[in-house]
Amino acid sequence: MARKKRGNPVHGWIILDKPYDLGSTQAVSIVRAIFKAQKAGHGGTLDPLATGLLPIALGEATKTVPYVMDGEKQYEFTVKWGEQTDTDDVEGDVIITSDNRPTEVEIVAALPSFTGLISQVPPKFSAIKINGKRAYDLARAGEEVVLKARDIQVDSLELVEIVDQDSAKFQITCGKGTYIRSIARDLAVQLTTVAHVTHLKRIKVAPFGKNQMISLDKLRELSHSAADLAELFASLISVETALDDIPALAINQNEMNELKMGRELIPQNSISDLLGEVCCFFEGTLIAICESNGISLKPKRVFNII
Repeated sequence: MARKKRGNPVHGWIILDKPYDLGSTQAVSIVRAIFKAQKAGHGGTLDPLATGLLPIALGEATKTVPYVMDGEKQYEFTVKWGEQTDTDDVEGDVIITSDNRPTEVEIVAALPSFTGLISQVPPKFSAIKINGKRAYDLARAGEEVVLKARDIQVDSLELVEIVDQDSAKFQITCGKGTYIRSIARDLAVQLTTVAHVTHLKRIKVAPFGKNQMISLDKLRELSHSAADLAELFASLISVETALDDIPALAINQNEMNELKMGRELIPQNSISDLLGEVCCFFEGTLIAICESNGISLKPKRVFNII
């Protein structure tokens, strides 16, 4: 006999406004407990010292996490000039100082060098694995950490404001794998100074934006009253939102049953114009993500929402 899953079959996304000094894994555990969900995951780690948008997948939404992980990201961050730390943020110890402070004109002139496809060396205090061990664990143990440069995509990098002589605020739109701490470090080098990140907030993980964020305090408040439970569950965003870029196809009940059995099928409606991934829906409910060759559909991920 199959063991019954603990928790409720809750399916959807919560777009959490993650607070400062809370790890992403901790945040997922808290949200899962609030909803008493059977399973949960997140769509892209935020460091404990970073705040802002953390997409949390509940139930069948966990099957769409890879699509969110690959989505475009947007951050706001503040850089302090004149001090480099060993972690490239406020958590570390100052290791280099400089009296040089870049002007607004100099900063703006340097930004185009950090857009497009660029090469970046991740911070040594990062979660990248070296011979099976996390780089940050090796760095904290005093071992030498040498990380290879990797290509990243930066769509835009803009100066938002000069906060004061020692700091400036920026906004960046970038792809997967971008380290904002490295952007700040390398920008400072180009400006013949040193720097570290003092504030980092994520405001977008496509397809989710900051207007969809909800705080932990609000979720807790709604969960404490039976009268507010409807509003709590109304904060869930549908599973298929993560798949907005994938074409949709309506299927009938027999086709739904075939896909749920994991069987390849030739649908009743022509799919000659649909090549690659296709989301299949029955009466508005997501059933499967399939691979289409223009003739048949082969299920890749099947959802148990109904």
